[in-house]
Amino acid sequence: MNFYEFLAKDINGQDIKMSKYKGKVVLIVNTASKCGFTPQFKELEELYNLYKEKGLEVLGFPCNQFKSQDPASNAEINNFCQLNYGVTFTMFEKINVKGPDTHPIYKYLKDEAKGMLNNEIKWNFTKFLLDSNGNVIKRYAPTTSPLKIKQDIEKLLK
Repeated sequence: MNFYEFLAKDINGQDIKMSKYKGKVVLIVNTASKCGFTPQFKELEELYNLYKEKGLEVLGFPCNQFKSQDPASNAEINNFCQLNYGVTFTMFEKINVKGPDTHPIYKYLKDEAKGMLNNEIKWNFTKFLLDSNGNVIKRYAPTTSPLKIKQDIEKLLK
């Protein structure tokens, strides 16, 4: 399978085909509203606003698997992101990014860009950068500031 064959529900429960993002550079992030890295929403939104006209999409996937740092409902998460960080990039329904119920998109991402912990997601705000052909180019640690990814994004947008 390739990235464009997957489907996920957005934060409002609408099915979104990843083929919608063909020709776009995509940054995918597993998010959490009550994490030390939560302020990264601000930088993710900044990147999105800076590059959306040039073809960048940011996709946020809330996850409650790391110390229950996103226990809220999808509607509450959406409100939190909009009110506190002005998030306008696409947010999806809460998913699992590890374990037997891992969302198929995350199974794919982890297989394509292996991490330090036997392919598992280490924590909230692990980031995956895909090129405009849907290839996973790089995986970034939760501690990597989204703004530090600017150069990699710019190279892919050319």
